[in-house]
Amino acid sequence: MLINQITIIGEKTLVTLSKSIKRIKPSATMAVTQKARELKAEGKDIIGLGAGEPDFDTPDNIKKAAIDAIKEGDTKYTAVDGTPALKEAIQSKFKRENNLDYGLNEISVGTGGKQIIFNAMAVTLDSLDEVIIPAPYWVTYPDVVNYFDAKPIIIICGEETGFKITPDQLEKAINKSTKWFILNSPSNPTGSCYTEDELIALSKVLESHPHVNIMTDDLYEHLIYDDVQFHTLVSVAPFLKDRTLTLNGVSKAYAMTGWRIGYAGGNQDLIKAMGKLQSQSTSNPTSISQAAAVEALNGDNSFIAERSQVFKKRRDNLISELNSMNGISCRKPEGAFYVFPSCQGVIGKTDDSGKIISNDQEFTTSLLEQAGVAVVQGSAFGLEGYFRISYATSDENLEEACSRMRVYLENLK
Repeated sequence: MLINQITIIGEKTLVTLSKSIKRIKPSATMAVTQKARELKAEGKDIIGLGAGEPDFDTPDNIKKAAIDAIKEGDTKYTAVDGTPALKEAIQSKFKRENNLDYGLNEISVGTGGKQIIFNAMAVTLDSLDEVIIPAPYWVTYPDVVNYFDAKPIIIICGEETGFKITPDQLEKAINKSTKWFILNSPSNPTGSCYTEDELIALSKVLESHPHVNIMTDDLYEHLIYDDVQFHTLVSVAPFLKDRTLTLNGVSKAYAMTGWRIGYAGGNQDLIKAMGKLQSQSTSNPTSISQAAAVEALNGDNSFIAERSQVFKKRRDNLISELNSMNGISCRKPEGAFYVFPSCQGVIGKTDDSGKIISNDQEFTTSLLEQAGVAVVQGSAFGLEGYFRISYATSDENLEEACSRMRVYLENLK
């Protein structure tokens, strides 16, 4: 048995990795963030615009709830997929903010949104099942599907449709092998947000294909701007509730990325299966983080609107700057804290080192090396010719980054 698992090379052993792990790549966004950290550690002046992490601190009332939990000895195992108190807070949140009714047995809590996604795919996907993923997409979606030997069906959604999938595209992509359709609004990486009418149109397509499950990733729900109204799919199409997993979490709006709490509401059979898997993987999310999440959902949330206004101002300033730069154009997003500019106008140009920029990855590499600005190439999100900037950083960082980018772009030949 061991001979099949370990190859002996001299006095060293090389573990033979599974086919599953070989089918996925490291997260591109985390790779850019790590590269920026390494360059900073080397003493280089780097402005990192790759991380999807609010620069605000976790509010004091939330931190206090965690401290109180520690003092009160709330440091033991909890129910595998969430404490009753947190599930009740999530239940109330869904009802209060989304007009959705979920029983406690229809709610799952995981160690961040990624675990919820992983669990859902793990308990439903078999080899050769298909998952429809609109591109640009969050980098995790296709790799999780690939891990389970299923097939991501990538649908290119260009700038002409606001980077959003159309009903016709969805209809053409569905077949008898389709197991899931993933919808992210507001979107990472584009910030695009589906309107109520757009969701209704998509729901009509999904209604005629009852074998298709839907995952709606609503993590940026509270980060929307101007007069845009957020709607989650089940709120406008309640007939899809039994086959929709409504995913959310506390990371973005509550500035709790490191606390690692994600949650979802869905069909009780799916939720039960996800809990079964989690019981054999991580068990419960951290008890202290769960106590903090209860306060986040139940406590004073006035800071969310205040911080959203800060993000909106950053977005507006950044859009104005980008659209005045040589070779760059950028659509104004409705939500999240990202912009997704086109860099197609610089393809074919030469930077100061003499390198010819032939694609978006070479552009972002050149921008990092020549200007010290770290962004993520659009091809990492499934759409070549663009790049993602996170404006979840200080005004000073954004101003300096734009100044460096402007000089860099003016020097391209």
